[in-house]
Formats: sequence, structure tokens, C-alpha cells
Amino acid sequence: MTSMRQATAVAGCTVATVFGALAAASPAAAATYGGECGSGYSVVNSDPIGSKGTVFLTYNSSTGRNCVIAKRNTSGSPILVEAGLSISPAGSHWDVFDGGFYRSYAGPIYLAAAGKCVDWMGRITGTEGGKRGTNCG
Repeated sequence: MTSMRQATAVAGCTVATVFGALAAASPAAAATYGGECGSGYSVVNSDPIGSKGTVFLTYNSSTGRNCVIAKRNTSGSPILVEAGLSISPAGSHWDVFDGGFYRSYAGPIYLAAAGKCVDWMGRITGTEGGKRGTNCG
């Protein structure tokens, strides 16, 4: 085989290997709520935390309490995960907050807010999700 043919064959093999590896890679599965807030809580809102996870706002209609968890897409080594929840407007501090180095999720955190709007957030290593002034009533 000539050196030109050898170089072309090697380049073709390398390109096929790279594209094969890219095609085999699959996106990370989004986090799902698994009942972390406990019995009687249902998801009423959620927001992605970039590509790192999801923040879930849940509500228990029998108690009038909201609950928030910030959950990673995949569990692993502990990283900074935070969750915040307040009656809207939150101001400069969250009414309830949990943050630390967690393998899976921050929270659950709870707040009685029946008939009021809430601000809620989740943060994973600096990337934030959540909403302000939602789920009123």
C-alpha cells in the first residue's frame, strides 16, 4: 500500500471511529420527581437547572404546604446543590433554604403558602433554575 493510500485509510478509520463514538453517546436523562417530599405532595411546577438537573415545586393540598427539591440528573460524587423557597417576593434571603455537597438532591424544604405566590429555585454548581411569583392561590 502506498503511503498516500495508507494515510487516507488511517484518516478514514479515525473519522469513522470519532463519528461512531459521537453517535453512541446519548444525552443525560432528565431528573424525575420520586416522591422526595413525602406522601400527599404532587408536582405543580418544575424548571430545568441547565443541563445539570431539575428543580421541582410540589404542593400538598391537605396541608397547604409547598415543597422544593433540586435534583441532579445523575447521582455521583458530592457537588454543591441548593434549593430555596419563599413567599413572593423573596427579597434578599430565602424563607427556607437547603444547600450543601450532595450526591443526588437538595431538600426537601417546606413552606406553608396556601393562597400566596411563591418564589422557588434550585442551583447546581452555579447553574440556576426556578421561577418567581408563581403558583398563586
